[in-house]
Amino acid sequence: MSVFTQVKSLLSYLNQTIIGQEHLAQRLVMALLADGHLLVEGAPGLAKTKAINTLAKGIDADFHRIQFTPDLLPADVTGSDIYRPENASFEFQAGPIFHNLVLADEINRAPAKVQSALLEAMAERQVSIGNKIYPLPELFLVMATQNPIEQEGTYPLPEAQLDRFLMHVTVDYPAADAERKILALVRDEASGSASAPGPEIDQATLFTARKEVLGIHMATNVEEYLIQLIQATRQPLSYGEQLDNWLEYGASPRATIALDRCSRANAWLDGRDFVTPDDIRAVAHDILRHRLLLSFEAEANGVTADQAIDALLANVPSA
Repeated sequence: MSVFTQVKSLLSYLNQTIIGQEHLAQRLVMALLADGHLLVEGAPGLAKTKAINTLAKGIDADFHRIQFTPDLLPADVTGSDIYRPENASFEFQAGPIFHNLVLADEINRAPAKVQSALLEAMAERQVSIGNKIYPLPELFLVMATQNPIEQEGTYPLPEAQLDRFLMHVTVDYPAADAERKILALVRDEASGSASAPGPEIDQATLFTARKEVLGIHMATNVEEYLIQLIQATRQPLSYGEQLDNWLEYGASPRATIALDRCSRANAWLDGRDFVTPDDIRAVAHDILRHRLLLSFEAEANGVTADQAIDALLANVPSA
């Protein structure tokens, strides 16, 4: 079975288990292929936790969930040195961050020190304790969730740190047909009906898939379109006064890299060996949503980041 077929079977397995959240399932697989992390925002009960748990069952990877709370400490995430009185020495006790897939549940409930410890581990792929550095697993993906409903007692992530997430995915309520399928699935599980096993893809296959994604061809004119989209977020006046009035700060080079990797992954999942402008547009909202800082005027008028991205895509000519 080819690498492409195995990954597509993983995506199919996610869609069969996480009903009504096809976009989230695709973005999880895309994050695996692009070697990045996800920030997922949505109301409670939309299968965010189940999605990454199901993904872990479909691949050869261990999974750990961290419930973020206001009293959490950085060491509760990264681990710490533990004193052993029997030999008067310190021994490093690894924290839950040392897993392949990590769910940072309700990340905005933890204080800034804890958020920084997690985000540093995400960016550096290592943890520093004392004078020692401990590398994280080669296969490492963090899915952090935010609850947009409750704002009391939360600590919003700083805009500069949000940039470390590959994508910011928003999830909404499932449609009526999907809701019926959810009820049927829950009844089957309650009655003891065995669900179909996951594909159990090994890590070597995932690393091979990443190499294939990086090998996807991107023509010079398509790459130029990608770059101009990012440049337009920094120099919006070149594309109209409205866009200039809406954007305060543009996207960083991390956005350029993320847009490149995810557009390649989108083309690969679509079974093509080349990137088109449509691939870039398909992932643009999730790549840029958390990286654009809107002006006071835009926020006062109820303009959202998605609307600003729509304007970008409408005004920047494609290749």
